[in-house]
Amino acid sequence: MFVVFISSILVACAATKEKGSEAADELVYATVKDINDMNPHLYPGSMSAQGMVYESLVENTEEGIKPLLAEGWDISEDGTVYTFHLRKGVTFHDGEPFNADAVKQNIEAVQNNKEKHAWIKLSTKIVSVDVVDEHTVKLTLSEAYYPTLDELSMTRPYVFLSPKDFENGETKDGINGFHGTGPYQLVEHKVDQYAIFEANENYWAGAPKIKKITAKVLPAGETTLLALQKGEVNFIFTDDRGADSINMEGMEQLVQSGDYQLMRSKQMNTKMIVANSGSSVNPVSEKSVREAIWFAIDRETISRDIFYGSEEVANTLFSPNINYANVALKERSYDMEKAKELLEAAGWTAETDGAVREKDGKKLSMKLYYDNNSPSQKAQSELIQHSLSMIGMELELVGEESTSIANRRSTGEYDLLFNQTWGLAYDPQSTVAAFTSEASYLYATKGIPNAEEFYQNIDSVLVSTDEENRKALYKDILTTVHDEAIFIPITNGNVTVIAPKNLQGISFKQTQYELPFEQMYFE
Repeated sequence: MFVVFISSILVACAATKEKGSEAADELVYATVKDINDMNPHLYPGSMSAQGMVYESLVENTEEGIKPLLAEGWDISEDGTVYTFHLRKGVTFHDGEPFNADAVKQNIEAVQNNKEKHAWIKLSTKIVSVDVVDEHTVKLTLSEAYYPTLDELSMTRPYVFLSPKDFENGETKDGINGFHGTGPYQLVEHKVDQYAIFEANENYWAGAPKIKKITAKVLPAGETTLLALQKGEVNFIFTDDRGADSINMEGMEQLVQSGDYQLMRSKQMNTKMIVANSGSSVNPVSEKSVREAIWFAIDRETISRDIFYGSEEVANTLFSPNINYANVALKERSYDMEKAKELLEAAGWTAETDGAVREKDGKKLSMKLYYDNNSPSQKAQSELIQHSLSMIGMELELVGEESTSIANRRSTGEYDLLFNQTWGLAYDPQSTVAAFTSEASYLYATKGIPNAEEFYQNIDSVLVSTDEENRKALYKDILTTVHDEAIFIPITNGNVTVIAPKNLQGISFKQTQYELPFEQMYFE
């Protein structure tokens, strides 16, 4: 579960018993990994940290796209020209003005490295960025692209940093500063130890009430839980790929202490196992093997015993509340006998009960990669490993850093790995677009029969201007990946917050990668 834990606030709650000297305008959160590179035009850095510092032209909200750094916009009749009217009086953290020139320089810097952003189809549609006047900028596309505003609203890469931070007019080879327009600015960073963010007192929307936020790197599990209980940290959230710092039992302990409140967002994403259908040398390239794995996973037990019911069972890649995802798909419930039948019919047999199945002298054996900073992924892996052994499949578990797993996803060096959909604000378009991207899920989808036609449908749906045609294309795309059992859903995740009772203003965005820290305050 993508979990945000806000806990043991250092002031005016349990932490007061331990420390008592900190002001009630500070948060200290534990994170299992360093914030890494804060260049928002690249991908190694923490999205949660970047979301505090940098802003986009528009914001994705529950009511739809709303103004952010752009006060308004106009779209041409043919859908190829977007004219943005920029907010006036906004400055970067270094005092540089936010204006049309800054917008042009930032977007062009992203486009000059667009091979890195191929998973974002907008990067392939932008023809030019033109300054109309100081506070007006025109974005021209090669063709109409309906997710344009959605993709401009994302945490990265179409966000803005001071042009003074650019290296030789570019950002693709690094930057020399981290000055955005957001509510917080990075003031200190000690790699693998901590990062300190201070409130932007000149923030255009008003200075945040929480004046200082510290990201403290701590190991997941008992160390982090103890730090919460002792009041050494006051805020915890997982990394950008959904690793949870403490398990649900630990969260329950904090809630039962009586000092904390618990809040959960609505369903944000789908947690899943990605199967490498393009790996011809591995059994997972066979649809029957992937289906057998799907039938052999006991999602009810995972939901109940690992997530304490906080995550619901997922039976499809996207939950029906996602746009265009309410599609009738065949159900694959937990059914060990069905899993065995599929393997038998595909020629995978075992000489004795309990033995690993074989076919043509090859064992039914594969590896599952999980985030070693996530207690829940480890627990799920062990449960799945046991279930698969009962149907004659050998599963080796490999725990790695989330960055290593992301690299495997982009190179195709995996059989199975844990992942999650992009989430509420981005789906289905972003996850579906990633099916064609080598940086994301291209290797997973390569084994689909008639893959080129499948990829063409994806290209078509993203530029479709006809609603009925778009629905039909999404139905075909989602039916294909479901039938091929490439993305094996497990649970629908949400953002969970555990906070001291005196912390107010806790709310959720449409994205699982950020929280609106600037809205929080102590009562």
